[in-house]
Amino acid sequence: MTKINLLKSTVFAAATVGLMAFASSASAQEIGACLITKTDSNPFFVKMKEGATAKATELGVSLKSYAGKIDGDNESQVAAIETCIADGAKGILLTPSDTKAIVPAVQKARAAGILVIALDTPLEPITEADATFATDNREAGRLIGKWAAATMGDKAKDAVIGFLNINPSYPTVDVLRDQGFQEGFGIDVKNPDVIGDEDDARIAGHDFTDGNEQGGLRAMENLLQQNPNINVIHTINEPAAAGAYQALKSVGKEKDVLIVSVDGGCPGVQNVAEGIIGATSQQYPLLMASMGIEAIKKFAESGEKPAVTEGLDFFNTGVTLITDKPVDGVPSITTKEGLEKCWG
Repeated sequence: MTKINLLKSTVFAAATVGLMAFASSASAQEIGACLITKTDSNPFFVKMKEGATAKATELGVSLKSYAGKIDGDNESQVAAIETCIADGAKGILLTPSDTKAIVPAVQKARAAGILVIALDTPLEPITEADATFATDNREAGRLIGKWAAATMGDKAKDAVIGFLNINPSYPTVDVLRDQGFQEGFGIDVKNPDVIGDEDDARIAGHDFTDGNEQGGLRAMENLLQQNPNINVIHTINEPAAAGAYQALKSVGKEKDVLIVSVDGGCPGVQNVAEGIIGATSQQYPLLMASMGIEAIKKFAESGEKPAVTEGLDFFNTGVTLITDKPVDGVPSITTKEGLEKCWG
């Protein structure tokens, strides 16, 4: 081979490698993904966004994030899905505020060939999403219910229980945690998919928090007006629990009421350590979101959709009870351990 031909061959090979590298990079950049959360202020969803962003950066996926104004803001989530469809996204990660009302928008996205994965909160029905990555929220509720009943001992039969839920639409995550708690506490839930059909005399009432601290304070005040003898509070999440504690403290009842919750975020675990919350079930939103981005990339490249955990209709990302007051028969870890794992 002449020097000229050798030079041409070398140049061509280098150019080919360069083009292949460019094509690979362009292909990765063409994978667009959306994250749509209930709000952008709740620490749970902040951590979810961190997980999705980090994994998208690692895998070369282009991520756009959207959120509702408040928990329950379905309109903003529908608008975000419309934007994702128009942008040609390959996948959407969604924590639905209204698990029924969002379904038509999800159907439209799936019809456009977009992979839709529900995170944390299943759609109604769950099959309306291509996949769901979530805590076993019913089990999360059962854990804190069992712990509360065991902690109260014989007094559990005379408990006066208040429930701080999300909003009147009762999204699936609310139903699962609420009914799970009742099952764990020993209450006959009647229909396990419905809140409010129970006839146990220990139930003092339900109120709504929008999943935030101010809502928790307001809802706790309302329940105390209905029944000042409440001594157990189940809260949908830890911001609501913090608000409930403030309401109880303002009337000198903070030491008389056992508060349990679900989330396991670092602030919430710290509240357990400080005695504000008795126990909480820890979930892992960063894992949910990062796995979601991985699934979108795989789908974009191969068409493969995520599998479910054996025996379940979703992929279970795990749940752990956090408390510094363990009880027999209910597995748990300490707040020190919980702080090391919070929302990993």
